[in-house]
Amino acid sequence: MTKLSVNINKIATLRNSRGGNVPSVTQVAIDVQKFGAHGVTIHPRPDERHIRYQDARDLKSLVYTEFNIEGNPVQKFIDLVLETKPTQVTLVPDADDALTSNAGWDTIKNQSFLTEVIAEFKRNSIRTSIFVDPVLAMIEGAKATGTDRIELYTESFAHQYGLGNTNGIQPYVEAANLSNQLGLGINAGHDLSLENIKFFKEHIPNLLEVSIGHALICESLYLGIENVVNMYLHKLK
Repeated sequence: MTKLSVNINKIATLRNSRGGNVPSVTQVAIDVQKFGAHGVTIHPRPDERHIRYQDARDLKSLVYTEFNIEGNPVQKFIDLVLETKPTQVTLVPDADDALTSNAGWDTIKNQSFLTEVIAEFKRNSIRTSIFVDPVLAMIEGAKATGTDRIELYTESFAHQYGLGNTNGIQPYVEAANLSNQLGLGINAGHDLSLENIKFFKEHIPNLLEVSIGHALICESLYLGIENVVNMYLHKLK
């Protein structure tokens, strides 16, 4: 079964819009695990506009499944990861002013930098993953960095699927096949939803984990978060 990690950034966005601690990021993390999620994902950004760095510290002792911290490995982020020691760190090349993640790493241009950062995390027994587009040269570049896994950036697939173009899965199939040949674990995320997740999972060989936040929280407004978590789990079998 492909594991489901719930990204709770949107819970933090709602909390921050009014101040205080409602809804509680920590309580939602506890609840989604109780409902069956295999992990919790957060993506703190330098301006802390949703998840705050303190949230990562608060969650450290509460996430008993898999704790995944995503982000651009600036020094402040690196220090946070080394302090909290999550199960997995996912390196994402988003700019400070990016609304959301919008591209994978150029693993060739940034190979030396990524190799150095990944080596530091692995020395601390933290599993590493690199956010990449489904481009074969970038998969090969990721392998050269020493990363444990890649996370396929799935916005293009989701967009094409929404238009009825199921051929949009093909670059991801090819990327997954190469990753499997190279011994890289495969994660995926961005714009995956109840509508497209089953199709994606069925076509990606050895998909280990998906990280889903925005769609899952939006769907939960209508269906309830416990129901939605279990709907994803059913589709990921």
